[in-house]
Amino acid sequence: MQPVHITLTLVGLLGASSAWAADCTNASDQASLNQCTSGDYASQDKRLNQVYGDYRARLAPQQKQQLKAAQLAWIKFRDLSCAFESSGVQGGSAYSMVLSGCLAAKTTTRIDELQRLADCPEGDLSCPALAPLSRAGSGR
Repeated sequence: MQPVHITLTLVGLLGASSAWAADCTNASDQASLNQCTSGDYASQDKRLNQVYGDYRARLAPQQKQQLKAAQLAWIKFRDLSCAFESSGVQGGSAYSMVLSGCLAAKTTTRIDELQRLADCPEGDLSCPALAPLSRAGSGR
């Protein structure tokens, strides 16, 4: 089974890496703001793929399928929700900034959710998989 690879939903984001070199803390024009938020989303998407892949690797086969189904549903939710949330500025120069900002925020929240699942302590019955043993080892 191949892990779900979350892909960028906007073709325009693929070319944003060269624009990342811009100083996003001092971005003052709409094009720079758009590029910076696109870069932030791309960075969060990359982090999500890493956390998802690392966590999925620890799961049993049936759990992997369940996580994949949940992740695909979450991606659809995220994309539809952000399309709605940014619809007020659709067609305007700030659209990609608002959309990318929404995608980045929801992706960051999903990273946190997956990380909490990945770090579940022993004894937490709501955890699909326990946190891995530390390198120093523990009594488990």
